[in-house]
Amino acid sequence: MKRQVLSSMFVLLLGAGGLTALGCGSSDKSADAAKPEAGEAASTTAAAPPPLPEDVRDMASVAKQPTVEETSADASADASTRAPGAEAGPAAGGRLVANGELVSQVRSELAVKNPGRVARVYVDEGARVRRGQTLLTLETDYLSLEVKRADAEVARAKAAASEAERDFKRKEELLAKESVSQAAYDRSRSAHESALAAVAAAEAARDLDRQKLRDAVLVSPITGVVAERRTDVGERLGEASVAFVVAQTSPIKLRFRLPERYLASLRQGQTVRATVDPYPGEVFTGRVTQIGGVVDPTTRTVLVETDLPNSDGRLSPGLFARVEIDVEPARAAGTR
Repeated sequence: MKRQVLSSMFVLLLGAGGLTALGCGSSDKSADAAKPEAGEAASTTAAAPPPLPEDVRDMASVAKQPTVEETSADASADASTRAPGAEAGPAAGGRLVANGELVSQVRSELAVKNPGRVARVYVDEGARVRRGQTLLTLETDYLSLEVKRADAEVARAKAAASEAERDFKRKEELLAKESVSQAAYDRSRSAHESALAAVAAAEAARDLDRQKLRDAVLVSPITGVVAERRTDVGERLGEASVAFVVAQTSPIKLRFRLPERYLASLRQGQTVRATVDPYPGEVFTGRVTQIGGVVDPTTRTVLVETDLPNSDGRLSPGLFARVEIDVEPARAAGTR
């Protein structure tokens, strides 16, 4: 009896041990199946690199952006696929920015009308002058004497004309009484007419001498600034000698160039805004007065001109200006 009990207990122990062995084997296989292989682990590690430091992330993002060539190529591709007549950028309505230069509306090279020696100079280079202002005078001693002589010639011619007129009237009365011949009357009339012509010639010579005296004073024909002074006291000027260069400053002209593709969007009267370095933050406004009808074949640009008010004279010719102009959408071909 005792042996049967021991045999039963032994069989139970063996069964429990087998079950345990089976459980351990299945768990080991599950663990082995859950483990990734070496190759798969390497590929996963290579596909997911560690995150970059913060100071390097910005550089990496910049490096991924397209280059100028790529952007241009994309823009060219877009332009090639765009419908005919469609414009991109400012040409479709917006603001254009350009560089320009201020130039004078009128630039006069002033020379004396008659040769002479400079007596006085009243302005210097850079001076602001108004129209009719005296710039210099020539020596007028001899000119004044010529005017006096011309006045005397006029007086003598008038006296001779008066005498000829009295003789002619006397001959006319005698002819009516048949007390003088027709030939004597005709000679008196001719003498009277010659005397009148002599008076006219003397007066013309006097007026010429007076004009020479007035021309000895050189005045400015425009309001502006003296750009150049090319003479001094005592210098003798000829008829072609330039004494001053005067540039008009009010209004002043602004010139700038725009690409030819914006030509259809430009029109006279458009508002133009300009800024210059001497007056930072201040905007000078004008309107388009001229649009060039010829495109420069070298730069493929068109010239645009604008008048800017400059009554205070702060803007000077030669200044560099930054220009902004608002353009309208390009008009369709064949429309007005």
